[in-house]
Amino acid sequence: MKKEHKKYKGMSLVEVMVAIGIFSIGILGFSLLLVSSWKSYSFIYETGQDSFIASRAVNLVVNDLRKIRQADNGDYPIKSASEFDLVVYVDIDNDGETEKVHYFLDQDNNLLRMGISEPSSDTPPEYSSGDDSVQTLASHVVNDSDKPAFSYFGSNYFNDAVPFAVPVASGKLSNIRIIRVELLIDIRPYNSPDHVSIQSISQLRNLKDYEE
Repeated sequence: MKKEHKKYKGMSLVEVMVAIGIFSIGILGFSLLLVSSWKSYSFIYETGQDSFIASRAVNLVVNDLRKIRQADNGDYPIKSASEFDLVVYVDIDNDGETEKVHYFLDQDNNLLRMGISEPSSDTPPEYSSGDDSVQTLASHVVNDSDKPAFSYFGSNYFNDAVPFAVPVASGKLSNIRIIRVELLIDIRPYNSPDHVSIQSISQLRNLKDYEE
């Protein structure tokens, strides 16, 4: 009785090419998914990091504003107030002397910055017109005219939160009782339409004893 021998046929060249194609498509899809996931993670991480720094900056500014006081030369505690620029007098380093502190939004570089000017040793002391030193408080700040970094209110803020027109006229500076600080953060303003908004208000103290 003859034994039948089964013949095992190997894969043809066409089958090999198809298998390689399917495998390559699978690898490409996985790679694209991995890259997309990494970009999403990187974006979320960077946004969270910048938002944390911005939140810390807002709290720092708000806390400083609560301590504004008359300048060492007798000037009113608020020197100027506009939507992206605020100059006040504060003992910023707790050394007993009152510094001129300049908070401003560098819109060319999307930075919130703080400039400090020390009083001179003259009698009465003088302050330089510019900033003696400047430091960056937050980056990727994208505020515009619709969302000012600084808004100013009178004592009726909690009943009628209508901000003063900016820049606040010099004769109206003494009416400011509350300053709202709001930063819009966006690490990729051209790719992401949503901004992270961080804001807080500061009720100004030490003003009732002063008249402009």
